[in-house]
Amino acid sequence: MDPGEVLLVDKPLRWTSFDVVKKVKYAMRPRKIGHAGTLDPLATGLLILCTGKKTKSIDQIQAQEKEYTGIFRLGQTTPSFDLETPVDAEKPWEHLTREDLLAAATKLTGSIEQTPPLFSAVKINGERAYEVARRGDTAEIKSKVVDIKVFELSVIDGPDVHFRIVCSKGTYVRSLARDFGELLGCGAHLTKLVRTRIGEYRLENALSMATIEAIRPPRPEGETERPRRQREPRTERRAGLEHYDATHGAASEQKPEQDS
Repeated sequence: MDPGEVLLVDKPLRWTSFDVVKKVKYAMRPRKIGHAGTLDPLATGLLILCTGKKTKSIDQIQAQEKEYTGIFRLGQTTPSFDLETPVDAEKPWEHLTREDLLAAATKLTGSIEQTPPLFSAVKINGERAYEVARRGDTAEIKSKVVDIKVFELSVIDGPDVHFRIVCSKGTYVRSLARDFGELLGCGAHLTKLVRTRIGEYRLENALSMATIEAIRPPRPEGETERPRRQREPRTERRAGLEHYDATHGAASEQKPEQDS
């Protein structure tokens, strides 16, 4: 039996969590593998993968508190609450004081009701919410109670508010950006997100994808490398990344190879 491992991975920008799982599976060839908590394509940071018998620990790891750092931009909103979709409204923010921002953060600390974004993997009548959003349709998503243990504003640089958040499982930081902007009356969206911790697991102990590639075990004697088939580039399932590519120049960044 494969005793398994708990692997800490630093997820690159624009990679989906599935991309990371697929690449690690190809590189390390575990019999069984899964991840403990999805990260959006435009988020980076700690992604935990479990292999072999350690996959039984996935639910336990997912249930632990999470820590994030990132940036909210005041005065602009987007349908996805982040950079995956273009700005759809702008409002003045210059009149706001540091005290105003701290008061809004305080109101969003503790047990709060939060509505997940329509651009998310939440299921609506058996369909992913982001698929509804891609069609241009709207749907009602039920709110839920989440626990924001820490909402710290570390740097305020014009409209860009740098934060650190410690929260419970199921929290959408993008929704927190929307709620923060609504409380301030100017709107806001998420421009950067890094997951730095899950429970006691920390980003500083995570492996880069380059390191994982380098520790790939040798193939058994007599087994040869299978030739790779040429495939068409996979279309992102999440709506809006095309906008991010065009606006922020991410198209030039390397995507993980799609292995057979």
